[in-house]
Amino acid sequence: MMKIKAVAIDDEPLALDVIRALCNDVEYVDLEKTFTKPGEALKYLRKYPADLLFLDIQMPSMTGINLYKSVPQDTMVIFTTAFSEYAVQSYDLSALDYLLKPIRKERFLQAAEKAREYFDYKNGVGTPENSALFIRVNYELVKINIEDILYVEGLSDYLKIHLSNGQTLVPRMTMKEIVEKLPTSEFIRVHRSFIVPRSRILNVKSRSLNIPEREIPVGVTYTEELAKLF
Repeated sequence: MMKIKAVAIDDEPLALDVIRALCNDVEYVDLEKTFTKPGEALKYLRKYPADLLFLDIQMPSMTGINLYKSVPQDTMVIFTTAFSEYAVQSYDLSALDYLLKPIRKERFLQAAEKAREYFDYKNGVGTPENSALFIRVNYELVKINIEDILYVEGLSDYLKIHLSNGQTLVPRMTMKEIVEKLPTSEFIRVHRSFIVPRSRILNVKSRSLNIPEREIPVGVTYTEELAKLF
């Protein structure tokens, strides 16, 4: 099992004791260092990069948000704070999660599991390549199994990702961004506003195609690529 190298930063020593105790109960998280001074933490992280930060937001010498902006952005972060009004700002920085003090063990374990899933996803551990993707929806990082996607619908700067369980996810991202995440061997863009799984296409007409759920329009610029399938 690959362990997640973690660092905790909080100006309150007691808060670090809590994080340390909670991490001791999670076998896949290795809490390597703790810091009460953000400046010292930043120097350490520039020399010894971590996989995951447990980072207090409100610290006197430097906010956790400013500290996180100074480390490589592929470092996962779980923000901790006593002030819930920071939640939106923390998720805007692509935080994995946000823990409100006092931290409950059940809530901590939920955040740690999210970190493990995303860590495995980034490192190709435990799941076949292209079997899942992570999308940020309503300030939460959501894991989506590729096989559960029925079709994707584009709405300006938003998407509707229709899933087989009847759920519809609405992330704020463009069609170009989702195209880059989806495996091209399994999905095809057939319109400026629609992406469908290749295997779910039932038939193709001159300006539309059918999947089990609905009829999908076909854009003129996508007809040549679609014709190669048939």
